[in-house]
Amino acid sequence: MFGLGMGELLVILVLALLFLGPKKLPDLASTLGKAIRQFRKATSELTDQLEVDESVKQPLRELKAALRDEPVPHVIATQQPAPPATTAAATPPATTPEPPKPPKPDKV
Repeated sequence: MFGLGMGELLVILVLALLFLGPKKLPDLASTLGKAIRQFRKATSELTDQLEVDESVKQPLRELKAALRDEPVPHVIATQQPAPPATTAAATPPATTPEPPKPPKPDKV
């Protein structure tokens, strides 16, 4: 727990008992326990909410990708069909663009 050994925990408990006294120490421990419990509950609720948001966002991502004809980020390998095989005769020959013509000189 936090990298503390039994000796360190015992020293902390003795110091807390000296500073707080035997009457306030159980109340402090109870309050600390409740705070930790609430923190864990809030953390688990946040984690659950993030998981729900992710499951809602995934279909939206798939729909947007389908509308743009892009592969879906997480489902690329499972739903993308293999591209058709192309042959050299099926592709049109590459054309080279004409070089730009030099500008005509201005008449003075």
